[in-house]
Amino acid sequence: MRLITVLVAVAGVAGAIVPALAAGPAYSPDDIVKFMVKAQAVATARGVCVGTVQECAQMSKPEGFDMMVNFDLNSANLTSDAAVNLVQVGKALGDPRLKGAKFEVDGYTDATGTVPYNDELSQRRAASVAQFLTQQGVGADRLVPKGLGESSPRVANAFDPVNRRVEIRLSLQ
Repeated sequence: MRLITVLVAVAGVAGAIVPALAAGPAYSPDDIVKFMVKAQAVATARGVCVGTVQECAQMSKPEGFDMMVNFDLNSANLTSDAAVNLVQVGKALGDPRLKGAKFEVDGYTDATGTVPYNDELSQRRAASVAQFLTQQGVGADRLVPKGLGESSPRVANAFDPVNRRVEIRLSLQ
């Protein structure tokens, strides 16, 4: 069995993007579907790495689609801007071209707080996004939320708010 994972980042909003969010969603469902379909094609064309763990780890990872979903400090509640963007994500995941695809919904935190607290908070963030997407019509059986705490900061400063995010991974089998 071959499992290929395509990373789709759901991250904090950069200052330059905030004005765009006030005008509505930052992207359309079609933008997301086109990215996913292209990612599926690239992922299925990739070969299996034959080499040491270190050599295979150096292979380039698939590009992510920044969905601009952010969380406030110590919160798993979606902001209104995040909800606007997740509506578009929900529409995209319901597209027939992605029929049958399953998604891991991985929650993360910044390094503020204890490891056990961050693990629990990241789980709540992932569940919050998965629940919202389910309310948008995405089958719950297609979403697997899990909390990964502060394990993989997006930027070098582990305390940066951009690390408070959820990433959605499209798994193709």
